This record gives sequence, structure tokens and C-alpha cells, in this order.
Amino acid sequence: MENDRRTRLTPDERRAQLVALGVAFLADNPLDQLTIDDLSARAGVSRGLLFHYFGSKQGLHREVVRTARDAMLHATEPVDGLPPLDRLHDTLERIVAFVREHSGTFYSLVRGVASGDTEVRQVVEEARAEQAERVVAVFLELGAADTPMLRIALRSWIAFAEEALVESAIGTDLPSEEIVGFLERSARGVVDALG
Repeated sequence: MENDRRTRLTPDERRAQLVALGVAFLADNPLDQLTIDDLSARAGVSRGLLFHYFGSKQGLHREVVRTARDAMLHATEPVDGLPPLDRLHDTLERIVAFVREHSGTFYSLVRGVASGDTEVRQVVEEARAEQAERVVAVFLELGAADTPMLRIALRSWIAFAEEALVESAIGTDLPSEEIVGFLERSARGVVDALG
């Protein structure tokens, strides 16, 4: 009976199911351990079906990382209408909550990018660029000059914030507000250092 239900999935539904299983795998495992064999066994489908949908292990990794990235960006999307510093605070609160709720996925995204696949690395870099633009927008609204150095500084701050989140929000009992406050002060400090 379970096989009947599986065969009724449309190709798009089956593909989405496989990607969701891959994202769930990231919760407890690094990206490089996700294999076609393992995912086909978990899904109860043939290896050939995964090759049909993704082309290769790298294609599977790209789709899994893209889906995980999109989920993170959606969960941490700034709330329109908030004043700039309130928007930054709210976004950072939601980032800390996301990291704590999806620590394995976040860890795999920021640390698992050692992937040899340039397209997988590009997917993660797109997330970093989007997060940097969100922070840049806050400081531009606060009156900072839109200079190349501002963008470099805040893009670098994203890498710093990722490391701070890995160290402070995963596997610790540090209060979320303490982490958020630290990230807020560090972002302001980076901008202040520009003079």
C-alpha cells in the first residue's frame, strides 16, 4: 500500500520529497556524507531515479543546499516597516532562533561549504550576499555612506557572525538575547570603524 502512495506522487512531488529528505539529512550529518545510495535507501526509490532528478551527487547537493539556504533566508527575512535598528534586532533574533532550531543545517551550510563543487559554494555565497545586503540596507538607512569599504566590511561581518553563531548558539546555553546584543554591537562597531 505504501508503494501505491509513492507511485501516485507527481514528478515534482517526488523531487520535492527527495530534496526534503536531503535537507533533513543535514540536520545530523555534514553535506559530504549525503550520497545517492543513502538517499535512495531512505526514500525507498532506485538510485536511477535520483540520477534522473539530479544528474549526479553534486546536483543533489546543489538542490539540497539551495533549499536549505532558501529556508534560512525566508525564516530570517527582515520585517518591512520596522525602523532600521529594530529591523536588525528582529532579524538577528530570528537568525539565532533558526540556528538553534536547525543547528545541523546551519552548520552544514556555513562549514560544509568545503564542497569541491563550485556551484554548491556559489549557492552558499548567494545566501551570504543576501544577508550582507540586508545589513547594508540598515546602515544606509541610518545614514552611512554607500562605499565599497562599507560593503566589504559588512560582508566580512557576515563571516564573523556565522562563526559567532556556530560558537555561541549551537550547543550552548548562552541566552539568545546576549548573542543578539553581541552581534548588534559588533555590526555597529564594524561600521563605526570606517570612520
